[in-house]
Amino acid sequence: MGTQPILFIGSGLSQRYFNGPSWVELLQELQSRCPQIPHETGFYLQDGHSLERIGSEYTRYYRDWAWSHRDHFPEELFDARIPGSSYIKFMIKRIFDEITPHSVDDIVNQNHQLEIELLRSVQPHAIITTNYDTFLETIFPDYQPIIGQQILRPDTMSIGEIYKIHGCISQYQDLVFNEEDYEIFMNKKKYLSAKLLTFFAEHPLLFIGYGGNDRNILTILSDIDEIISTDGELIPNIYFVSYNRNLTEHSRPQREKVFFVNEREIRVKHIEANQLNWVLEAFASNKAIENIHPKLLRAMLARMYRLVRTDIPRRSIQVNFEMLQNMLEEDEALPNLYGVTLIDSPSQVNLQYPYSLTQVGQKLGYSGWHDANALLQIVKEDKGVNIKASDNKYHVTIRTGNKSHTQKYSEETITLLAKVRDGLEYTVDI
Repeated sequence: MGTQPILFIGSGLSQRYFNGPSWVELLQELQSRCPQIPHETGFYLQDGHSLERIGSEYTRYYRDWAWSHRDHFPEELFDARIPGSSYIKFMIKRIFDEITPHSVDDIVNQNHQLEIELLRSVQPHAIITTNYDTFLETIFPDYQPIIGQQILRPDTMSIGEIYKIHGCISQYQDLVFNEEDYEIFMNKKKYLSAKLLTFFAEHPLLFIGYGGNDRNILTILSDIDEIISTDGELIPNIYFVSYNRNLTEHSRPQREKVFFVNEREIRVKHIEANQLNWVLEAFASNKAIENIHPKLLRAMLARMYRLVRTDIPRRSIQVNFEMLQNMLEEDEALPNLYGVTLIDSPSQVNLQYPYSLTQVGQKLGYSGWHDANALLQIVKEDKGVNIKASDNKYHVTIRTGNKSHTQKYSEETITLLAKVRDGLEYTVDI
């Protein structure tokens, strides 16, 4: 497809690298830490409760326990404005804080360290995850976490980002955990799927660390299939990875995986493997962009958005990687490369371009703007440069309505036109 892959990463990866809990195991750990919960998790599962329903039950028990054992929780959580779910979510944060490695070097298994390096080498366009922990930020330190509903904001860059769609322990009060949280999430899921649809349509998508019956995956795949696929056709750019330690060279695993959602059949490509190295190597090969630097691309995109003007001068620009790195470090480097000035506030506009053309004429000893405009015409005919046609160090166009605008001029304009008036040698550098 000529584009970098998107990684969709589930809790199976955290389980693999640092024994992170599955959802059931997280509920079991939460139950063991709260003496107020009367039964083990299996008791509620026997009654047919969904995992998020059990989460709601535990949420209420944790709230009751917290108010009678305040020393187990931060004092700020006992403000009346704080949601009652904050206590169990704080405990979820504590659990993951206790077990999440602070660096890849903390992973004991050398084979897993190699896998992580191969995972990095994929250099994904973006990462999507339902995990709460922060280990992906450790693996991909140059990627920007986008947490929860932040994904719906228009100012995301869409590259070099980790979309944590169920929240993150760094903002634990907003975790999607219990039945109430999931109801809110599902109501907004269509907007989330629409936001991610461009990813799914334009990039290879690799699911790692998810079970085949994961509710989150089924609902999102259903939205994708509804828009992309027709009549149960195979979705060609979605790959679902299953880890099977018992796989041998004589095994014949299925090449497709079929999901059933609301009586609809969803077919994606299936990769079953007893080790992940070759899978990651395959997705790291033939990169659309060699040696991609996500942090640099994000910084450039953020600055480019501030330069979208059709009247900016068009010219060829030669750049090298050192120049690009400089742009990352200095906020004004990219505007300077394009020959424009970065202006963030009206006060700066007035400071840098304080004069109307009438005032320019008066500064030059004329009664109005006509003579100053005549000097600008001389510059255009003499040097082939129309100063008024673009934003530059001499002139800026300020839009004051849908069709109206005003022209402002800098001190450099007066210096330049004084030379033109007096018949002196001059150069124009815009």
